[in-house]
This record gives sequence, C-alpha cells and structure tokens, in this order.
Amino acid sequence: MFTQMSDPVLAAIIAGTATLSASFLQLRSAALRDAGKPGAAARRKSRLQRIVFFVIVGGSVVSGFALSQWLTQGERTERGALAKELQARIAEISHTASELEATRAAERSEIETGVLRRIGSDGVSVAATVPACRTAPLGNAPGPTSPGAAPAATRVCSEAEATPVTLCATIPASATITEVALFSRRDDSDAPWSASRYLPGQEAAAARFADKYSETTPEGGARQVCQTFAHWDADHARVVRVLVRYSL
Repeated sequence: MFTQMSDPVLAAIIAGTATLSASFLQLRSAALRDAGKPGAAARRKSRLQRIVFFVIVGGSVVSGFALSQWLTQGERTERGALAKELQARIAEISHTASELEATRAAERSEIETGVLRRIGSDGVSVAATVPACRTAPLGNAPGPTSPGAAPAATRVCSEAEATPVTLCATIPASATITEVALFSRRDDSDAPWSASRYLPGQEAAAARFADKYSETTPEGGARQVCQTFAHWDADHARVVRVLVRYSL
C-alpha cells in the first residue's frame, strides 16, 4: 500500500502516527501514576487526561490531513502545469501537421498545374489509321475469275460513301483552347507532319476534316475536343492526326 502513496502523504502519515504514539504514552504514564491515588480528584484528573488525549487525536487527524494537502498541493500544481504544457504541445503539433498538409497540397496542386500547362503548350495529340475505302466491283456480283480473264473494274468511292472517323483529345475542363491542328498523310509516306497539315473543311487527296471541332460536356475535371475526318481513297490507307493546344 505504501508503494502507491506519494512521499508527502507518507511523511504526513508517519508524523501523525508519531504524535499519536507520544500522546498515548504520556496518557498511559499519567494513568499509571494516578492509579494508586483514591478520591474524586484522581478521577477528575483521569477524565481530563482522556479529554486532552481525544483532543490531541482529533488535532493530529486534522493537522495530518492539512499537512498532506499542503505537501501535495505543489505536486498537484506541477502535474496541472505539465498537463497544460502537454496539451499545448499536442495542439502545436496538430497545427503544424495541418499547415504541413496544406503546404503539401498547395505544392502538389502547383506542380500538377505546371505539368498541365507544359502539356497544353506542347499539345495533346491523338492519331488513327483509316483504311482505304472499299466498294463492290462494277457489273455482276463477285465470283471466281476465269484464267486469263481481266480483273473486274472497281467502282471508285465517293465522299458520301466514306465512313467518318472521329478523333478526341482530352484536356482539363478549365482549359482554354488555343489551337486545333489537323494532319493527314498516306500510311506509306515518310513526309513530316508539318508538310501534311490540313485546314478545317479542306479537301485534299480524297480526304477532308470537318469544318469545326466539337467539345463534350466537362466531367471529372476534364473535357474532350473532337474532330471528324472522312477518307474515300480506294487505293491507300491514311494516317490522321489531331493536335490540341490549350492554356490554363
């Protein structure tokens, strides 16, 4: 039990016990001295000694309690100060962590914005290969060709028979489009893209881009810029490319 008590409380208990023991010994010695003395005076003196003893006991209890409170007051004050300091440190750490997280979020957002701006300056590119337009041969339905017979003539495609292809580039929802560049060349050509640029609505080499591009509704922080391309060359496939530049 004593190991669970603080030193001030244990000291107060020892002091109170010593006081009670001394008082009890004094009262016992007085009682032994008056034991052989008859008469009312001896009884009154014995009663007075008992009263003094109980007063001393009560005073010792009160004094011991007051002493323990006084001795533990400093310890309680110190514990309270430590608790307040600990709470202040915890609050400071939480505030610092919040500021650090906000700083990281701001830096991450700034880095992401910088990357998106660089991509917008370079342009977002999409490409596709469009096969040659195929139609049925002229004349009868296709069948086995006799040896030595001339191959059947093939009907040339028209623009109305071409199957349009739509290419879409994804850009940030808040971006402002600065340029939509259009390119097309034969799939077996090594010409640079700069020499294969088309204008919107321009017809060249049996191919044409639409007059205008279209945009989808922003969703999830992004939107799409789409351009339609039609190709009706019956002899060659073509590679088509759309480059979208934007700013933030």
